[in-house]
Amino acid sequence: MAATATVNPQQWRAAQEALAAATDRFARLVESVDRPQTMVTAHWSVADTVVHLVSVAWWYATKLDPEHPPLPIPGLDARLPTVTVDTIEGVNDLVLAHLTERDPAPLLAQFRADVAKILSIAADRGPDELLPWFGDARAPLAGLFGHLVNELLVHGWDIARATGRPWEMPGREAVLFLEVFLVGVVRAGYGRLLDNDEPPRERPITVEFRSAYCADITLVLHRGLVSIAAPGARPDVRVRFDPAALNLMLFGRVSRVRTALTGGVSIRGRRPWLLFPFLRVLRTPS
Repeated sequence: MAATATVNPQQWRAAQEALAAATDRFARLVESVDRPQTMVTAHWSVADTVVHLVSVAWWYATKLDPEHPPLPIPGLDARLPTVTVDTIEGVNDLVLAHLTERDPAPLLAQFRADVAKILSIAADRGPDELLPWFGDARAPLAGLFGHLVNELLVHGWDIARATGRPWEMPGREAVLFLEVFLVGVVRAGYGRLLDNDEPPRERPITVEFRSAYCADITLVLHRGLVSIAAPGARPDVRVRFDPAALNLMLFGRVSRVRTALTGGVSIRGRRPWLLFPFLRVLRTPS
């Protein structure tokens, strides 16, 4: 069946539990690293990665608590509505240039405090409450949880891979990115977030995502816009996925070929090749 119209109580509870658990695992992972200057991506060290996570949690805390101190970054608020998935890197550079602390101890202390505030405030608010996000998009409150959990999982993977530490990406946590965040943003309106130069296609492309960790999700791309497919829509592409494998592929950590060969994602359907133009529109930063 297609995705449900709202975030249900089970999904909301799962999102809250996942954020608490992933925060704890991520903090313990960083605390186990002896050299925070170790590079974990082409441009970011362990410490830089932690700063990035701190900035996301800090920003979310300001959304939920008007009294929370804002991020001390001139021009950030004016820039965020114009961001797309292809220009988010510039915002990350701006954040890292202004948040100069690189000692993991105070960074983790702030991160834990901001996540605790987010969890506390959200306990009394509904999961479908819509909040402004990057690129003039809107996201449900539960979706922000799903996004932050994915940030922890993917960047935790970066750190663990670079430092030889173990790292868990439980399917029940990883699936929140697609099931709660991405579906929520598509449903609420993604603004300029997916703006691109891909020529709009007159013929719809319908893609079904299926996993043991969530109900089936069917999306459609038509005339350059992604939406939730109508009930009973016949998919062109059927994607069966492991949530962690799908997310690592979408965010450019593992290639599509390797993901397919290891069984993380399998593609079937009447027109499986249409997945690729679909993903050129519904894409993520990598």
